[in-house]
Amino acid sequence: MPVKRGARVGVLRAAAALIVLAALASCTSDPDGKSTDDTRKPSPKTVRLPPVHAGFDYQIGGAYPPPDGVRIVARDRTAEPARGMYNICYVNAFQAQPDERDDWPADLLLRDKKGKVVVDGDWDEALLDIGTPAKRKRVAARINQWIDGCADKGYDAVEPDNFDSYTRSRRLLSADDATSFIRLLSTHAHARGLAIAQKNTVELAGQRARTGLDFAVAEECGEYDECGEYAEAFDDRVVVVEYTDNGLKKARSGFGDRLSIVRRDVLVSTPGSADYVRRTR
Repeated sequence: MPVKRGARVGVLRAAAALIVLAALASCTSDPDGKSTDDTRKPSPKTVRLPPVHAGFDYQIGGAYPPPDGVRIVARDRTAEPARGMYNICYVNAFQAQPDERDDWPADLLLRDKKGKVVVDGDWDEALLDIGTPAKRKRVAARINQWIDGCADKGYDAVEPDNFDSYTRSRRLLSADDATSFIRLLSTHAHARGLAIAQKNTVELAGQRARTGLDFAVAEECGEYDECGEYAEAFDDRVVVVEYTDNGLKKARSGFGDRLSIVRRDVLVSTPGSADYVRRTR
């Protein structure tokens, strides 16, 4: 979803980095040295990666005909892919949107010590509980049904949003939980012939070998001086969404000849809306 959270300021980013280091240093194995998440799946099919430095449009707020020069389009999983484009399917994988919260079993919503559901206040979205291998598998089983829907519609890739939700979990979830969970999704996506993106969460970009992620969808990496980290981790296979003119200028000045960059309005609205903004320069 669009970066709406000023949560990515220095203090919280520093805290997130500490959480990452602690969690990744903890463990991902049982006493016998085996992974605590069984990710054994059918062999992956060949996936098609997005083109590098190509015209891009971010349409998760509503589908419309891609503008001239666009080769990559991201749309919500409920929409049809754009004909003739490289299509990325948006899935909210780590949080439950308000109108879908009641669709989730109560025990798969993350709860604090008092039993209260932990909510991302910016979007009023309940965090999903991926804190144990058993719960990760149950949550993944539901998200993977959405990934199947993306594949059945003809999408080329999937974009699981809110990879960074552990940073908003009041330390109830860790970076290890997030990477273990997204590995389940990437294994399934690959088995369905879909590439899979890392959405934001620059502090985990170096975990590609573990997560199995193929490219990045980075919101405001220009604004926050993060584009270089994504570019290095994903060999320039990065699609960038900026929400300010300043962010667009910074992204283009450093990476305009390498990455796929677009400026959108923060609501990711459709043409004809008073809020609609789309620029590439």
